[in-house]
Amino acid sequence: MTQDPQAAARPPARTVFFVSDGTGITAETFGHSVLTQFDLRFRQIRLPFIDTAEKAHAAARRINDAFAADGQRPIIFSTLVESELSGVIRQSSGMHMDLIQTFVAPLEQELGVKSTHTIGRSHNIVDSEEYKNRIEAINFSLMHDDGQSHRNLAEADVILVGVSRSGKTPTSLYLAMQYGIKAANYPLTPDDFERAKLPSVLPEFRSKIFGLSITPERLSEIRHERRAGSKYASIENCRYEVNEAELMMKREGIRWLSSTTKSIEEIATTVLQEIKPTRREY
Repeated sequence: MTQDPQAAARPPARTVFFVSDGTGITAETFGHSVLTQFDLRFRQIRLPFIDTAEKAHAAARRINDAFAADGQRPIIFSTLVESELSGVIRQSSGMHMDLIQTFVAPLEQELGVKSTHTIGRSHNIVDSEEYKNRIEAINFSLMHDDGQSHRNLAEADVILVGVSRSGKTPTSLYLAMQYGIKAANYPLTPDDFERAKLPSVLPEFRSKIFGLSITPERLSEIRHERRAGSKYASIENCRYEVNEAELMMKREGIRWLSSTTKSIEEIATTVLQEIKPTRREY
């Protein structure tokens, strides 16, 4: 069997650890942003809830084992607050990047106060007003998904419109979960195109509306995964719906973007910049 010369020349995946006393989401999110700058392969391992010396030593052993197996130092992104635990990880055979020490220490000096050094503080918010608002926003978005309910629509911070499968639902939920935004979404359907009007409940909330579009080709691919061989998924129908939706949004003065090559994060950021809702929870 002949080996692919390109595969043979490709360097082995580098092991990366995300170590945290909480969920590890912060370390992983930051680490991903950095690692995407390099055209290399990475084997990524999250080590959450490292909040005791015993767990820290166990994590260090895993890092050392990876070094022995790979023959190269693992990369470590750490958000450990306790200096004792961080010190254990620093002694392992990895390239250690301490996000807490990098940012907190200079801020302490600049602000003239000591940080609380509270473990898992960013996720210890179950009883906070912000957390409750976020859960309320998620429930609102689920209730108002795909035009299911018109109830309390005036409470919406954002109303997304677009053809079916253009990315409205995942964007709505991301806005709710990440920012506490109450996001409703409504499909634009052939009935709306025939009437040449938005769904009747929407015009009074025009200032909150943002549109999502998508290329007909990509829309057809997505719809074929759901209803293969149907008129709903045909390229002709997709071209018709996308064209009519974009014409309607232009005619109604609705701000919109194409979700075809955009990530959920990019779409959500654009929505927030354009609509500028006052509700923002972090």
